[in-house]
Amino acid sequence: MKKIGIINSELSKLISELGHTDTIVIADSGLPIPPGVKRIDLALKRGVPGYLETLETILVEMQVQQYTVAEEMKKANPELLKFTQQALDGAEAQSVSHERFKSLTGQAKAVIRTGECTAYANVILHAGVTF
Repeated sequence: MKKIGIINSELSKLISELGHTDTIVIADSGLPIPPGVKRIDLALKRGVPGYLETLETILVEMQVQQYTVAEEMKKANPELLKFTQQALDGAEAQSVSHERFKSLTGQAKAVIRTGECTAYANVILHAGVTF
């Protein structure tokens, strides 16, 4: 049995296979997932697991160089944006329209669906390198 870190086998495998600049998406329960993009569905019920705990857990194992959020998050969910910025301190930040954000999810290695039910609780994480 794995001793530390992520114990969800699909999520652990996904992170271990990422290369430089590959992307994954942490999504709220309502974000559409494009056909052909791997879906790792963690949602159990409304709010579980949440966006914040999912992001914190992934950041224990994933090196992030850049992240992308929807511009609409600034107005609709400023507290979550603030947490995201703090959690990803040191990574380059980018914001795009929500429509562009949804388009970019089509290029992701996977979308991790949480039980989060707040507006624009989504982030694209761009993999960095540890050297």
